[in-house]
Amino acid sequence: MENFIDIYHRSLNKAGEELCGDQVRIIKTPDKTTIVLSDGLSSGVKASILATLTTDIIATMVREDTDLREVLSTVIRTLPVDQERRIAYATFTILTIDHKDNQFRLVNFDNPEPFYLKNGSIRRLNMRVNKILGKKLFFADGSFELNDFIGLVSDGILYAGLGTTMNFGWGWENVAKYMEQEVFRRKVFAAHSVVNSVVSVTNQLYHFSPGDDATFVGVLARKRNSLMILSGPPIDDGHDYIYVDKLLDFNGRKAICGGTTANIVAGFLKAKVETELSTMRPDIPAIGRLPGIDLVTEGILTLAATLDLLQQSEGSLDKLQLDNNGAYLLTREMLAADAIHFLVGQSINPFYQNPLLPKNISIRRYLIERIAEVLDQYNKDVNIELC
Repeated sequence: MENFIDIYHRSLNKAGEELCGDQVRIIKTPDKTTIVLSDGLSSGVKASILATLTTDIIATMVREDTDLREVLSTVIRTLPVDQERRIAYATFTILTIDHKDNQFRLVNFDNPEPFYLKNGSIRRLNMRVNKILGKKLFFADGSFELNDFIGLVSDGILYAGLGTTMNFGWGWENVAKYMEQEVFRRKVFAAHSVVNSVVSVTNQLYHFSPGDDATFVGVLARKRNSLMILSGPPIDDGHDYIYVDKLLDFNGRKAICGGTTANIVAGFLKAKVETELSTMRPDIPAIGRLPGIDLVTEGILTLAATLDLLQQSEGSLDKLQLDNNGAYLLTREMLAADAIHFLVGQSINPFYQNPLLPKNISIRRYLIERIAEVLDQYNKDVNIELC
């Protein structure tokens, strides 16, 4: 898929509960992306276990490329039924987007109707009903084009405000109107902005004490934001020009991590790295400036601090304290990017080498591999090229 599939989800736990009874799983393969939202009956530990069981079954079978009807049949057979209320112990919504032709398929079982916005306007999905093992499931198909948005929700989102002037809660229509008028009117082109806005209002309507688990999964098709990071000199200094050319020709944001690396690029640009002393912190060196490069930082110390910040962020810059230092700025670049390509020089500086690591693996490479693992958890496309 040429456009990037921007996915973000956020949940509110029912007041007093440590575990959320809603669960979300994202399964990415070369051919498709599948998002699963499950809402376990009631709340707390039991609901969390049931929702986790549901998402795990679906995720496992999707990875094995199992036929959709068999997936649905397996889940329905596995889920027990509450004997008093005669309803399933967990609901679920499955959204699959094909990377080749942008087509999506949506399956909904007892969750609220998903939201579908095209060019910022709500469109009702043309849902058709199909029975599997006596259960009604709703299906929809469509084309997922640039700036389209699909929102999957658990019923806790719609129940917010229940018992107040909103007799039946916030409700589907009001959420849809809010997204049209308050969110997309501002031309927001990031899934996390839409989700955080809706969930924040939901929390306010609950008076910050949610009466139910509430989850919103936002899926937005938008232009891809790309970032290339060059860090460390190549093992063969005769190949410097190859990787400098790759960086300078890259169509996207460009960053350099490492003083020696910055000086190599500066030499090719016939420029000088200018240091911004105001960005220096006790444990993080100052950043530099080079023409045509969006960010220039020091190497190992900044990468180590960036790894910590990425883990603290949980994928959202809002969770970090604003600071104009190299690690924060590098974290911001990574979180804003959808695709991150690392060019990692393997020339090892013995001053930074850890004796516990194999001789052919530098601390720099180790840190970048750990950073890549965290970014992968945040739905980023990450590639590491050793040089």
